[in-house]
Parts: sequence; structure tokens; C-alpha cells
Amino acid sequence: MGDPRNVAHAKKVSQEKHHKDKHASKTGSAPQRAKNVQTEKKEAASVAERTTPKAETAKPPQPLEPTQLEKSLVVLSKLKELEFHSRANIEKLAELSLTIEEELKQKPFAEAIGDVYAAQNAFQSKILKLIEEYEAECARLKPA
Repeated sequence: MGDPRNVAHAKKVSQEKHHKDKHASKTGSAPQRAKNVQTEKKEAASVAERTTPKAETAKPPQPLEPTQLEKSLVVLSKLKELEFHSRANIEKLAELSLTIEEELKQKPFAEAIGDVYAAQNAFQSKILKLIEEYEAECARLKPA
């Protein structure tokens, strides 16, 4: 017998070959598939050749603007997501504050959570202002 690695490799190769043959029988014979693939490649190349000159002449004068606008809109979306989570955090902090203060009567922690609430509220105000300014910038970037 040969090296076990060689035997394992030969087994793997034969399984792959069997799998390919089995798959080929479902989709048609191998020569037909090869012919179809070659035809498709030729058609794709001829379509690309026909459309390439037209695409070059029809390009907008400022190709960077749509990309910059698209990226800016993604940033705006992420800022709005941050604002949404900030609002949710404020609501949760308010609930926790009530629980700590009224139900558990833990005054030192109530003050600490009040500080966190104030910081989150300040963040909320700043993110809203930033979103408003960034929306104006996105509107400016939009083509007329």
C-alpha cells in the first residue's frame, strides 16, 4: 500500500470527480455545458464592448458627487440610529431611577443614576443638533 496521505488524496479526488459527473448529468452533458459557457462568455464580451463606449460618453461631469452623497446618507442613517438608541437609554434610565429611588430607597445610587441620566440627556441634545446640521449638508449635496 502507499502513503496514507496519497490514498486519502486519491479518494478525495475521485469523490470530487464523481460529484462533478453527477452534477453534470443533471444539467446536461459536459461538452454541451462547456459550449454553453463559451457562448455565454462571448456574448458577455460583445455586450461589454458595445456598452463601454456609450457608458464613457454618458458619464456625469462630477462622478464623485453621488458617491459623496451616498456616503453622507449612510453616515446620517448611523447618526439617526445612535439617536434612537440614546432615546431608548434615556427611557430605561428614567425607569431605573424610579425603581432605585422609590422602590429600593437607595439614595446614593439614585444620585449616581441621575448623573448618568443628565449625561445621556446632554448627548441626546447634541446628537439631535448634529443630525439637523448633517441633514442640511445632505440636502446641499443632492443634485438639483
